Amino acid sequence: MSGVIDTVEALEGVIGRTPGAMHLKVIDHLDAGALRWIGATPFMVAGVGDATGMDVTLGTGAPGFVDAETGALHLPIAALDDPAVMRPGAAFGSLFLIPGIGETLRVNGRVIAIGPDSIRIAVEECYGHCAKALIRSGLWSAAPVDAPDDPATFVAASRFLALASFGEAARADLSPKGDPAGCMARLDGGTLWFADRPGNRRVDSFRNILDQPRVALALLVPGADAVAIVRGAARLTTDADARARFEVQGKTPLLAIAVRIERIDLRTSPALRRAALWPVHPGATDIDPSKLFVEHIRLNRNAGLGARLASAALAVPGVQGLFKKGLDKDYRDNLY
Repeated sequence: MSGVIDTVEALEGVIGRTPGAMHLKVIDHLDAGALRWIGATPFMVAGVGDATGMDVTLGTGAPGFVDAETGALHLPIAALDDPAVMRPGAAFGSLFLIPGIGETLRVNGRVIAIGPDSIRIAVEECYGHCAKALIRSGLWSAAPVDAPDDPATFVAASRFLALASFGEAARADLSPKGDPAGCMARLDGGTLWFADRPGNRRVDSFRNILDQPRVALALLVPGADAVAIVRGAARLTTDADARARFEVQGKTPLLAIAVRIERIDLRTSPALRRAALWPVHPGATDIDPSKLFVEHIRLNRNAGLGARLASAALAVPGVQGLFKKGLDKDYRDNLY
């Protein structure tokens, strides 16, 4: 394969450097906004693992089914499809999703204890993620559908993907990806392919792949109660033919990702069946993703000049409204 990316310098040469402001939205605890978000969440995806590889599982329950405090999460064992993947000391990454809201809350940390009924996670990172993946996937606009019963057809119909990886600072990352059916992911023999799309350019998962290529993926067909779990070794490429297969709206992605499959499991998800997420009936909530983003920048404990200037700027009356307008414009103009 041509165009293989194997260094951070080569990766940044393709997609650019991560903007410094992206790091300012990361806090090391669950603030009041994050706790409200988790309290409104009926659905989460969790990735867990270490340098030997990653696993991924789904969890659902009534809104607020995950008990949370400033420095920890308590996951009910009965809420998870695969609680056995959790083990003390393993790195942990998660996405908390609220029906009808495109943004996601990402919480990373470490498994520190497993009790008879719940799993305790020490929180190390918390931040909001933009809505582009969920907008591209149409996750919350789906109607109930029957899941395809073979892996190739399911992958071709998938529109949402959660990528679990492990790397720098021995941390896990769980990154959401979304695209129309046929452009989200494809099976090619023993390899699963998907593409990178414009986002926040944090690219933690891609940096992790360069450091440790073993990943796990959860693929969903919105509206179906099944999940495809893929485990394997990933590599990044700028190969023109590979990228051309994922052209959308006349735009070709800059990067394609190939996962050499070690195992693929297509099965009904008890969590999704229990949650009955589709059709979506958004509940009453005061969650405002743009407000959460702004508050996290204010709470960032980075003592650098950039953090102090950003915090001061966001304290100016009316700036939050401008921030939200900027997000909405980016969602309209830069999906692909």
